Amino acid sequence: MTPEEVIVRAGRGELLPVYLVVGDERFLVDQVVTAVRAAALAGGVAGFNEDKFVAGEADVDRVLAAARMLPMMGKRRLVAVRALERWDARADSDEAEREPRATKQGSALDALAAYAAAPVESTCLLLVATKVDGRRKLVTVAKKAGFLVSCEAIARQALPGWIARRAKDAGHALDGDTAELLAEIAGPELSHAADALDRLGLYVGEGKPIGEDDVAACVIRTRLRSVWDLVGALGRRDLDRALHALADAYDPRDRGVRLIGAIAFSLRQMIKFEAAIADGASPDQAAVRAGAPPFKARELAAQTRGLPRSELERWLRLLAAADLELKGSKRPALATVETLVLDMCGRAAAPS
Repeated sequence: MTPEEVIVRAGRGELLPVYLVVGDERFLVDQVVTAVRAAALAGGVAGFNEDKFVAGEADVDRVLAAARMLPMMGKRRLVAVRALERWDARADSDEAEREPRATKQGSALDALAAYAAAPVESTCLLLVATKVDGRRKLVTVAKKAGFLVSCEAIARQALPGWIARRAKDAGHALDGDTAELLAEIAGPELSHAADALDRLGLYVGEGKPIGEDDVAACVIRTRLRSVWDLVGALGRRDLDRALHALADAYDPRDRGVRLIGAIAFSLRQMIKFEAAIADGASPDQAAVRAGAPPFKARELAAQTRGLPRSELERWLRLLAAADLELKGSKRPALATVETLVLDMCGRAAAPS
């Protein structure tokens, strides 16, 4: 079962007695938990009908006892257990030590699997884990009974589609190129992309379309024209102009992370344009294939002229390394971005 299916059904008041929510994409996990909680406690008193546990800090017998209690002044009870992987790890340890702990039925996860086979219908048992061994009986039962909810991180190539769907659900038209730009500068974590969409929705107004200029004004906080000037200077190996363009485009509030994403988006447009030209397309057709308006065809042709595919690919590797350094190094962000510009202006070393 997908997170979207759970959220839609919960909104209609359709709940299963047990959910096993597994995955490391916190945004999806939190959405599922919020939707299930709201549906389970609707019309009741949360203080009487909600129990929260953390695996490893609470005994599984306490969880099962809470799940078997009847609701008070409400239709359902909600019993939520987080960090279920702690019991998974403990079960491995117990098996290795040959010490039967947890319950008479075996490990804590096996006890939960036994409960899931005959759950209390007036209780919604919500089990949340980052990862659980797929060989566990609980996972097998969850797959067979249809209460396993996968909240894994979305692949990069699927992120623009997710962004476009979320914008549509919020009432905003958003084309594929703008979705790709947002994926580049706000991904890969869905929480960042969702936050950017929320701010864009407030910026453009209810029901209004979202375009690249809105992203530039509200998310990147710099004009795409400045980014394009920077890319052009890099292509000409004009270090002086590139550093001036960097000064215009760099925003210390995001430490250059979104700027690097915008540059990567522009480079991918150039690569797509160059590939379309090589395939026999006209400049106008190549611009459209690259996700740019036809009037940018001449500019794209000028940018890619003299820049072989190998150099564009080298630039993408430099951008990836700079992005990693910005997110994981204590080096001053501006120094990292300036070094990136110096490296991109330099010629690639000839192969030995």
